[in-house]
Amino acid sequence: MPTPESALLHSWHLNAAAWIDAVRSGAIESRLTVTDQAILLAILGRQPERVLDLGCGEGWLLRAMSERGIETVGVDGDATLVEAARAAGSAQVHVASYDDLADGRVDIGRGYDLICANFSLLHQDIIPLLAALNALLAPGGALVIQTLHPWAAAAGDYQDGWREESFAGFKGHWQPMPWYMRTLSSWINALDMAGWRLAELREPQHPQSPLPQSLLLMAERRD
Repeated sequence: MPTPESALLHSWHLNAAAWIDAVRSGAIESRLTVTDQAILLAILGRQPERVLDLGCGEGWLLRAMSERGIETVGVDGDATLVEAARAAGSAQVHVASYDDLADGRVDIGRGYDLICANFSLLHQDIIPLLAALNALLAPGGALVIQTLHPWAAAAGDYQDGWREESFAGFKGHWQPMPWYMRTLSSWINALDMAGWRLAELREPQHPQSPLPQSLLLMAERRD
C-alpha cells in the first residue's frame, strides 16, 4: 500500500495538466483575490536579488519575480509542471523530489537571498528539508512559506494529521490528493527544530471573508 507521501506525489503527476489549466485560467478565486499577491508582496518586501521557488509548479511565481528583475530558480517534483514552467520562459527549473533536496542528491545552486515555498509543503516530515535549505541561503537570507491557514483548513479538527483534497468544485478530472495539516504551533516548532527563527507571521484575509485565506511564515537562519 502506498504511503501518503508517495500518493501525494503521484496525485501531482496525475493532476499536472488540470493544475496548469486552473492556474493559468484564473479558476482559483482565493489566489486571484488574496494569496498570489500576499506571497509576492512578502518576497518583494525582502528586496531579494536571487530567489529559489520550492515547489514552483507551472512557474507563475517565477515569471512574476522575473518581471520585477529578480533572478529566479525553480524546483518541482513533477516533470510535466517543470516543462510547463520552462516553456513559459523560466529557464532555470529543476526536477527533484524533496527527499533528493533533503539528502543533498541534487545540486540546485546556493547563495539565495530568499527561498519561497508557496502552498508546496504538504508532506508530513518537513524538518529534514527545512534544515537542508539553511545551507542554500546567502548570509542574511530568508525563508518565506505560504500555506493553508490551519484554523480555516481544520474544519473543526484542529490537530496534526493527514487530510484529503478532493478538488470538488474544480473543472476537469482530478485525482484526490492527500496532504498533511499541521497546527500553528507545529509549524513554528518545525521551523525551530530545523534551525530557523520565525521573524514574521501574517494571516492574509479578504475583507469580505470571515476566515484568513492563508498563513504566511517568514523565517531567518538561527546562526
